[in-house]
Amino acid sequence: MNILLVYPIYPDTFWSFKHALKFVSKKASFPPLGLLTLASMLPEKWNKKLVDMNATKLEDENILWADYVFISAMSVQSESVDEIIKRCKKLNKKIIAGGPLFTSTSENYSNVDHLVLNEAEITLPQFLNDLNEGKPKQKYTTEEWTDIATTPLPLWEIVKTNNYTSMNLQYSRGCPYDCDFCDITVLYGRKPRTKTKEQVIAELDALYFTGWRGPVFFVDDNFIGNKAKLKKEILPAIADWMEKRKNPFYLNTEASINLADDERLMQLMVKSGFEAVFIGIETPNEESLIECNKSQNRNRDLISSVRKIQQAGLEVQGGFIVGFDNDPPSIFEKLANFIQESGIVTAMVGLLNAPKGTKLQKRLEDEGRMLKDFTGNNTDFSINFIPRMDPKALLDGYQKILDKIYSPKYYYERVMRFLKDFEPKKKKVFHLNPNYIFALFRSILKLGVIGEERFYYWKLFLWTLFRKPQLFSLAILFAIYGFHFKKISNGFC
Repeated sequence: MNILLVYPIYPDTFWSFKHALKFVSKKASFPPLGLLTLASMLPEKWNKKLVDMNATKLEDENILWADYVFISAMSVQSESVDEIIKRCKKLNKKIIAGGPLFTSTSENYSNVDHLVLNEAEITLPQFLNDLNEGKPKQKYTTEEWTDIATTPLPLWEIVKTNNYTSMNLQYSRGCPYDCDFCDITVLYGRKPRTKTKEQVIAELDALYFTGWRGPVFFVDDNFIGNKAKLKKEILPAIADWMEKRKNPFYLNTEASINLADDERLMQLMVKSGFEAVFIGIETPNEESLIECNKSQNRNRDLISSVRKIQQAGLEVQGGFIVGFDNDPPSIFEKLANFIQESGIVTAMVGLLNAPKGTKLQKRLEDEGRMLKDFTGNNTDFSINFIPRMDPKALLDGYQKILDKIYSPKYYYERVMRFLKDFEPKKKKVFHLNPNYIFALFRSILKLGVIGEERFYYWKLFLWTLFRKPQLFSLAILFAIYGFHFKKISNGFC
């Protein structure tokens, strides 16, 4: 059996880093971990090829080679998915599809031969068994949660790692919190399910033996969902492994703001090689936090919590949302000021949307306010329900936030604020990478010579070089990120 695994195009969004990738001569941020893991679940004797359309063009000959085309996608990739399906149908090739997009909107894909939904550890074996017996069904679904201690290692041999800026791995699924706009608990449940320390070390080894050196992203939606296991087993094992291997990776992940309440956990994360953590802060407006059931963010000084995490040696990247029913007209200025004061450099601000199956979507349906399905992109100036605030005022206010926080003046001021106070606790091992040297020279030309940010760029360049040389590479990275963020915010004006 010849199996083609296809990962659709990820559109130009905040997290695509498309405009930053050009500086480091990379084609995409991350490889498609879901498809690589699924490939390991397929019979070993089957021939497997991966086409990540973010890194490689999908040719007709790839499709013609295959007996089956497997597609996995998130909602934001739906446009590319439709094109792939059309091409496969034209070439008379059978399609097997799964992942968040198909799981949440399976009713839209009756034209797909076989839908293998929810968690593949449960539904894929059912499909393979029926396929072997010559009677595969159109849809496979389950309400059970798998034990991910049984999940195999991703099949790294079918991907070209040098196409990407970072590798990735998954330690857990699920989140103990239940924010009403988030579909993570819909897709993966509220009880965090975790891998064993042996699995995590095996995954790090597998990446190490591909020759990869550099960033590794733990894709967990809340890495600290099970704090006790992290502190007792996982982080000590990672720290030992990193020391033994001479610190080949720089780790980052996603977590909830209550990380700030656990000094020991932050220390262990830093010791294990974690350098950055993305946190859903959402809003400084307490009434909006109550509205969306963001209990972990309530009744706390959010800026103080951010500073605690950064003082521990972890860069905080933040997610923010406007468009809550309880957002006052002052929210736009208040949020922009919050971001500046916090020193959060990588600040993603999006419009509130209601993903399918969430409590928010159900409430808005009951109120007759839903308009359409969520596209998966909350930074493209679209909103899928009727907001309480005047829509024009909401969009204008949103644009004002972007104009301010991504403008060179405010963005570089934020970078300087962060770098002045940031003291990494773990010494980074230098890995010579020609792409990063080229990135430095490209940044000098594009940002320091012809860019509108050139005054701020050189101020940051020289200040970091002489005052905090250990953070020089991070400063250049932030400058490149800023170029991408500004391009994205301007693209929707």
